[in-house]
Amino acid sequence: FLLTHFSLFLLFLGFTQGVRNSQSCRRNKGICVPIRCPGSMRQIGTCLGAQVKCCRRK
Repeated sequence: FLLTHFSLFLLFLGFTQGVRNSQSCRRNKGICVPIRCPGSMRQIGTCLGAQVKCCRRK
């Protein structure tokens, strides 16, 4: 049970931590958005720190 949850956490971490700047955001077909991603998009990382999100269409 714990191993499954830990595996899912690592998987999620891998998807969100790979994008940390605006260049890698654009390479991953994302856009940089201040504060929060719009409803039709999901966060895939950050652009300029935790405040600016990298968002991509769902």
